[in-house]
Amino acid sequence: PLLSIRFLSGTTPSPVSSITVKTPADLQASKGDTVTLSCTFISSSTPTSKMTVDWSYRPPTGGPPQTFFHFSSRAFLPLEGQFSGRIRWRGTPARSDASISLVNATLNDNGTYTCSVRNPPDVHGSPSSHTLLTVTPKAPSIRFSDVTVLLVFILLPSTIITFFLLGRM
Repeated sequence: PLLSIRFLSGTTPSPVSSITVKTPADLQASKGDTVTLSCTFISSSTPTSKMTVDWSYRPPTGGPPQTFFHFSSRAFLPLEGQFSGRIRWRGTPARSDASISLVNATLNDNGTYTCSVRNPPDVHGSPSSHTLLTVTPKAPSIRFSDVTVLLVFILLPSTIITFFLLGRM
């Protein structure tokens, strides 16, 4: 028994490698906007060529998440599907950034986006984080048309003058 105590006291625990990924909980956007899906990470290891980033999407109706973006030494953009041609890599792994941009947001882009970062040997911690994106229709902008100008500057004063003259009679 004394021998085993000496043996146990002579061992040191190995350092635990961990990673933490953070994204905003909610994002709001208007139809047609470019939305930055922000993703940062804290890793006990310096990012290397073995580091990978995956972004996945799950619609509000549920179902399994679908991976649409992958980074491993370079960005692998989606070639088909709803995100084809609309994703831009904005990340800088050396600065602990794994963000992407979604160009020309549509109402079909509403849903949950998950950023997952793997940076071996970091195997513990929180390797992924979720963002709920809500895209709303653009608010209608007020534009003065020729008809509006006509109504305001000609018909309105004419109507006022007509009532004034009728009142004087």
